[in-house]
Amino acid sequence: MASPTITLVTAAPNPAVAGQSVTLTATVIPLGTGTPTGTVTFVVSGGPTLTGTLSGGTTSVTASGLSVGTHIVTATYNGDTNFTSSTGTTAVVVIQASTTTSVTSAPDPSTPGQPVTFTATVTPIAPATGIPTGTVTFVISGSGGGSFTQPLSGGMATLSLSTLGVGAHTVVAVYSGDASFLPSTGTGTHTVNPGPAATTTTPMSSVNPSVFGQPVTFTATVTPNAPATGVPTGTVTFVISGSGGGSFTQPLSGGMATFTTSGLGTGSHTVMANYSGDTNFAASSATLTQVVNLAVSSTSLSSNPNPAGAGSPIDFVAFVAAVAPGGGTPTGTVTFTIHMGTFSVSTVRPVDAAGFAFLSDQALPAGVYDVSAVYSGDADFGASGVSQYTQTVTGTMATA
Repeated sequence: MASPTITLVTAAPNPAVAGQSVTLTATVIPLGTGTPTGTVTFVVSGGPTLTGTLSGGTTSVTASGLSVGTHIVTATYNGDTNFTSSTGTTAVVVIQASTTTSVTSAPDPSTPGQPVTFTATVTPIAPATGIPTGTVTFVISGSGGGSFTQPLSGGMATLSLSTLGVGAHTVVAVYSGDASFLPSTGTGTHTVNPGPAATTTTPMSSVNPSVFGQPVTFTATVTPNAPATGVPTGTVTFVISGSGGGSFTQPLSGGMATFTTSGLGTGSHTVMANYSGDTNFAASSATLTQVVNLAVSSTSLSSNPNPAGAGSPIDFVAFVAAVAPGGGTPTGTVTFTIHMGTFSVSTVRPVDAAGFAFLSDQALPAGVYDVSAVYSGDADFGASGVSQYTQTVTGTMATA
């Protein structure tokens, strides 16, 4: 007849930490002579079911991956020919594991506006194993710092900033903890070296070449040289050579400054854009050449009266204007020519400040006359004219 048994079960370590393997040992005690043989089945609540083979009345198995909490372990001896089965129980407690958090930054030191990547690494303290989850809050002191919470991935969290001001910054990385791992904190420092980052200034023209009187917008774009980033502030001074030029200072907005003028004289102008620099960005400058060509002019002609009586005074008026996109008022002279048959007379008249030229009090015999008005052009406007204007004179001139 088979003898009864008693099964005792123990766990070590107990308590264990998350990720730590636990050794379960069953000892089968016979209530009689002999040594039990066979197998023991270990059932772990919330964990695995394991089987061990008795040797000398004992057997051990290893349980891994147990979650935080209390696990009931039931060890059932399955009996053999000489011994009956029996069961023993115990409890295994798994607690949260301690962690360490470290924080680094790269590059260190950096320059103003340069992107800096902060990396926090959360590591379980042995004998715990596994990969912590949750979040890390980076707390960075000083100008451009603040509090930034980032998720853990593979036990690491990263943060990129390009806003840090010059000086030393304390960096604290606070791990939040999760169901299996306790919170922890790591500290470090990061230095932003003084001195502005180099820049490049690029000037552009809205239209080149342009014509006299045409509005031209000059734009200067200021960009940080790699690896620096950010948006430069301050001013740009446009220095323009030649007629209508000068020095014009404009504010930067979004890294750009603009200046518009329609006063440049004809010819070639050197345009220099000088960026002033600011606390974080160094000054820089660059030039371009702006070409201003003659503007096109148009000339119109009228007379009063037309038709006119023979010998009565006739006034001829020429109007000279700029043709878009040119602008301004032409100067110079207009040559009026009155022609009929063998009769021809030319008279030169100045263009006034409003663009008009006048040939007044012309008394002509009866007939049909061809009248032309030719504008000579000037330093800024090309020549133009009217060649087929008809003046009619009727009747007979009075005699003394």
